[in-house]
Amino acid sequence: MSPVPRRSKVRRQAAANPLQIDLQSRLQRLPVSRANIAKWARVACGSRGKGAVVAVKIVGATEGKRLNLLWRGRDYPTNVLSFPAASLPVEPRPLGDLVLCAPVIEREARAQCKPLAAHWAHLIVHGCLHLLGHDHERDDEALVMERRERRLLAEFGIADPYRPSVTRDNATRAGATRAGATRAGATRAAKTLETR
Repeated sequence: MSPVPRRSKVRRQAAANPLQIDLQSRLQRLPVSRANIAKWARVACGSRGKGAVVAVKIVGATEGKRLNLLWRGRDYPTNVLSFPAASLPVEPRPLGDLVLCAPVIEREARAQCKPLAAHWAHLIVHGCLHLLGHDHERDDEALVMERRERRLLAEFGIADPYRPSVTRDNATRAGATRAGATRAGATRAAKTLETR
């Protein structure tokens, strides 16, 4: 008799956690799959998501800017807004709403040289943790929240989102430097061959 394969911790948590996702988007094409959005949110909410629902709305820059101005007084679109729900005696129990601004997330992923799906995963996890009461206003709170984000994202094989990454400008400069060094090296090698 062969051993029964064990499911990964991520899949066990997701299967045992029936968090419902109410996904809303007017975009023609979702930037990431519904299944991934649900998986990331379920793992982020853990057992506190059992019997609950999270509304996830994906918006464009105009709506993202309008909502950020309305709720935070900031006149620009932001990557994610979290709106925790009041505790209500209804089923499924609402945890709150996440609003994710697709163009901002795509621009940030490009600028930080991160895979787009990894950045989406990070922001969905980040937003869900806010719905559960985590915050990062104070340094001690930020450390706790960031540590939890790192641990949750690692379950999906996603690198530490807070580790300094290569920016697009740095990558361009590094590429130009390497290319320049390669050209200089080739020129030196050619001159060396000519003098022999």
